[in-house]
Amino acid sequence: MFFANAARLQPAFTMANPKRKQSKRRSANRRAANAFQAPQFAKDPTDGSVFRSHRVNPKNGMYRGRQVLNIEV
Repeated sequence: MFFANAARLQPAFTMANPKRKQSKRRSANRRAANAFQAPQFAKDPTDGSVFRSHRVNPKNGMYRGRQVLNIEV
């Protein structure tokens, strides 16, 4: 009888819960890592067109001062 009553008082399973409250700083850092950023652009010194840095310029096919794509103008 004693064991039957004790089993009835406790739930069958318990969910996992955090031991400590998560700080506001930790939550803010997590949210900041997911923030979108505007792409950075570079200006081509030869013709002044704007393109993404570390990529081939789609207007003239130049990359780091060399012609890497043949662009028909």
